[in-house]
Formats: sequence, structure tokens, C-alpha cells
Amino acid sequence: MTGAEKLLWKRVRNKQLCGIKVRRQYGFGPYVLDFYVPNAFLAIEVDGKIHLSTKQMEKDLNKDAFLKDNSIEVIRIKNEDIFDNIEYVLSKLETVVNERLKK
Repeated sequence: MTGAEKLLWKRVRNKQLCGIKVRRQYGFGPYVLDFYVPNAFLAIEVDGKIHLSTKQMEKDLNKDAFLKDNSIEVIRIKNEDIFDNIEYVLSKLETVVNERLKK
């Protein structure tokens, strides 16, 4: 895991996010998701600078489309956002998870 992923994992593991299980490095189809919230059908991808390259952006679009086709919403979070404002990131994730659980 990257530094940003480790920091996020520290804050969402052991049901700290909305009281539900979050899995890390979760295999789904041909992809490995950085984090997956099974109850909410939510993938959380933590993106570093490599995700700004054209080749990686294309791979990310394909991954996101595959997940969407399988009813999984994808949230992409920049490393900087985790390091600079982890509380905002957690608040945003809680909002999305709670919305998805209502469906």
C-alpha cells in the first residue's frame, strides 16, 4: 500500500467507517480495488500522480466502466486530499456510503 492508502486504511479499518466492513486490496473480476465496501457496493480508489498519465487514465476509465456495469460505484481520491484533509475525505465517504445503503 502507498502512504496515502495506509493512512486511509488506518481510519476505515475495523468498521470505523459507518460501522461497516471495508476491505482492502479486494479482487473483483480482472481488477484489484484499493478499498471495497461490500454492503454499499462502493469501490474507493486512491490515486497518486501516476493516474495523471494518459495510459493510466485510460486504464482507470476501463476499470470504472467495468465496475459500473457490475453496479459498483467508484470514488477516486487523490493522495494529496488524504494527506491534506483526511477528515473531509472521511466525511465525504460517510455521506456516500450512507446514501448507497439507503438504496
